Amino acid sequence: MKKITANELRKMYLKFFESKGHKIIPSASLIPENDPSVLFTTAGMHPLVPYLLGEKHPAGTRLTDAQKCVRTGDIDEVGDLSHLTFFEMLGNWSLGDYFKEDAIKFSFEFLTSPEYLAIPIEKLAVTVFAGDEDAPRDEESAKIWADCGIPEDKIFYLPKSNNWWIAGKTGPCGPDTEMFIDRGTEKCSEDCSPACDCGKYLEIWNDVFMQFYKNEDGTYSMLKQKNVDTGMGLERTLCILNGVKSVYDTELFASSKAKIEELTGKKYDESEDTTKAFRIILDHVRTATFLIGDTRGIVPSNVDQGYVLRRLIRRAVRFGRNIDLPSGSLKFIAECYIELYQEAYPELLENKAKILDELQKEEERFTKTLSDGLKEFNKVITHIQGTVFPGKTAFRLYDTYGFPLEITKELALEKGFTVDEEGYNKAFEEHQKKSSVGSEQKFKGGLADTSEQTARLHTATHLMQAALKKVLSETVSQKGSNITVERLRFDFNFDRPMTKEEIAEVERLVNEAIKADVEIVMEEMTVEQAKNSGAVGVFDAKYGDLVKVYTMGEYSKEICGGPHAKRTGELGTFKIKKEQSSSAGVRRIKAVLE
Repeated sequence: MKKITANELRKMYLKFFESKGHKIIPSASLIPENDPSVLFTTAGMHPLVPYLLGEKHPAGTRLTDAQKCVRTGDIDEVGDLSHLTFFEMLGNWSLGDYFKEDAIKFSFEFLTSPEYLAIPIEKLAVTVFAGDEDAPRDEESAKIWADCGIPEDKIFYLPKSNNWWIAGKTGPCGPDTEMFIDRGTEKCSEDCSPACDCGKYLEIWNDVFMQFYKNEDGTYSMLKQKNVDTGMGLERTLCILNGVKSVYDTELFASSKAKIEELTGKKYDESEDTTKAFRIILDHVRTATFLIGDTRGIVPSNVDQGYVLRRLIRRAVRFGRNIDLPSGSLKFIAECYIELYQEAYPELLENKAKILDELQKEEERFTKTLSDGLKEFNKVITHIQGTVFPGKTAFRLYDTYGFPLEITKELALEKGFTVDEEGYNKAFEEHQKKSSVGSEQKFKGGLADTSEQTARLHTATHLMQAALKKVLSETVSQKGSNITVERLRFDFNFDRPMTKEEIAEVERLVNEAIKADVEIVMEEMTVEQAKNSGAVGVFDAKYGDLVKVYTMGEYSKEICGGPHAKRTGELGTFKIKKEQSSSAGVRRIKAVLE
C-alpha cells in the first residue's frame, strides 16, 4: 500500500476517473441550495439528486468529485478513533451510463494497481447485498469481484442493514458493494465478517447501484435510469494507507495538533481525557472553519445551520477549558486549516478574515454565556433541598446556558452536592428524541421533490430575488433558501428591516411577472457565457464548465439546478407573510403562493 498525503490522494482519484471518461466537477457548497431535506450536504449524492432522478447534468453522464460533507448526527461520538463532523468524500458517478461491471472494475483497478493505491489483493474483502423481498441477491456483483481475483471466502453476502444505501427515509436508493481492508488479525468467531465490530475489517470504499426509489408508503419503484454512486472517505482512506491508528494521526491534523500543544503546554497523548479533548477541538474547529468559509458561508446563530455551528464552536471552547486552552485560541487553530486546505478549497483563504472574526466573536459570546450560567447555578442551588442537584436542572443549565455537566458536577461537589446524572441523561435523551423527530421532518421536499407546488415556489424565489434587487439594491443576493410544498423561505443580505412599502412593491413586481404569463426558458451555457448574459449567480468554483440558466422574459435570469414551472402564469398569487432578521446583516422572507 502506498503512503500518501491528502492532496496526493485527492488528485490521484480525480485523475484516475478523468482517464475513464469522467468529468471532474467541483465540490458543491456545504449549505444545500433550495433543499430543506438536510441542514448540510451530508453525502456526495445530495447536490446530484435531480440528475439521479433523470434530469440531464450539464457535464454529462460520467462525473467525479471530492465533495465536502458535514454530519452532526453522532457529534457525541467525536473524540474516538474515527468519528468526524466534517469529512471529504471522493466519488465517481454514472448517470444512466455504466453500471455494476464497470463500477466494480474501476474500483478494483484503483485499489490494486501499482500506479494507484497498490493494495495487495489478499488484503481486500468485499460485501454484496444478500437479497430480500424488495430486491434479489446480488450474484452479479459477487461474480464480477470473483472474476477480478477476489477469493470466494473474501466475498460476503450481507442484509439490507449493511448493504443498501439511501439518504433519508425516501428517495433514490439501491444495493451496494463495499470494500474493506483485511488487517490480518485473527477472526473473532466463525461468523466474523465485515459486519462485525471486532476491527479485523476496515471499510475503504462503497459502490451504490442506485436503481430504485423508495416511496413514502415504504414501497420501491424503479428509477428511470440506473445510476452508480460511489464514496471513498478521504480521511479514513489516508488512515488505512498510512498505517496509523486514528484519523487524527494523519497529516491533516498535524499542524493544528502542534498548535494546540504549543498553546496549552500539553501533549496530545499524555492522557485519555487529554486526547479526547484534543480530538474534539481539532474536529470542531475544522468543521467551523469550513462552514464559515464556505461559498455560501454561515455565521453562528440560534436556528438551523447557524445553531449547529454555534454548538460546534462552543463545544470546542468547553473542551479547551479542560486542557487549559487560552481564551481566543480557536482562530489560531483555524489558521492551520486555512493554510493546509487553501489549494484544494481556495474559498477558505478568500474568507480568512471572516472565519477568524466569527470564531473570535463567538468565543467572546460564550465566555459571557458561561458567566451567566454560573450566576444561574448559584441562584438555583440555594433552593435545592437535600444534597442532590436535580438532573433536569443540570440539563437546563446545559441546554439554556451551554453549561457543561462536568462544570456543574465540580461546582456542586464544592458545595457538598452530588448531581443526579441519571436524571440528566434521561432529560438529555428526551431532548434528543424531540430533536430527532424534528430532523426527520427535514427529509421532505427538497431538490428530490419535483412536485408542481414545489416547482412553482422555487420559480417564485427567482422572481422575488429579481424584485428585491430592484426595490432594495442590486447588491442583494441569496444567502439561503428553504422550500417546502407549503411555503418558501429566502435569506438575503440586507442591513435593516424592509418597510411596508418595500414589501408591497416586491409583491407587486412578482405578481406583475406572474400575470405576464411568460415562458420559462432553460439554456445550457458556459459560466462565462452566463456571466456575460447577465444571469444572476455566484460566479465561483461551485459551478462546472456548463450551467443551466433559467430566463423568465425580462423579469429574471438566473443560474439554477432546481425544479421550475413552465410558465410564470402557473404560479398563482405571491404573498409575503413575514420579513425578519435571520442573522447579522441577513434578512429572511417567508412567502406563499395563494
